Amino acid sequence: MKCIALLLIILIPFQWETDFENAKKTAKEKNELILLNFSGSDWCGPCIMLRKDYLESDTFQDMAKGNLVMVNADFPRKKKNQQSAELVKRNEALAEKYNKEGLFPYTLLLNADGKVLKTWKGKPEVPVEKWAKEIKAICTANK
Repeated sequence: MKCIALLLIILIPFQWETDFENAKKTAKEKNELILLNFSGSDWCGPCIMLRKDYLESDTFQDMAKGNLVMVNADFPRKKKNQQSAELVKRNEALAEKYNKEGLFPYTLLLNADGKVLKTWKGKPEVPVEKWAKEIKAICTANK
């Protein structure tokens, strides 16, 4: 039974948090950092590439487990992808605080109190392995 539970944990894809306050609480409890990603999931080409080639890669997800609470502040444009009014309000509040320039994609590494440790504008210019290693080093230095 323990083997089955372990296998399920390994196979379940990484979950994105949409509630920043909940993410901060989880980060404090687990002594992890927060990766906040601003995206336009259905209109921003670089956002889609970042998610597919980096954030959803095995390399990145392996590094993220035990190191990061992932928060997605998504701003879709297509009607079929519209979010609840509550989620739109939360994402707009995050953008007001952390993304005043309206950059997409824009990724931030934060501590559990919401202090910015590092930012990346656009898609990283380095391979996913190097980017994951950079983030892991920051996580290790802040534990």
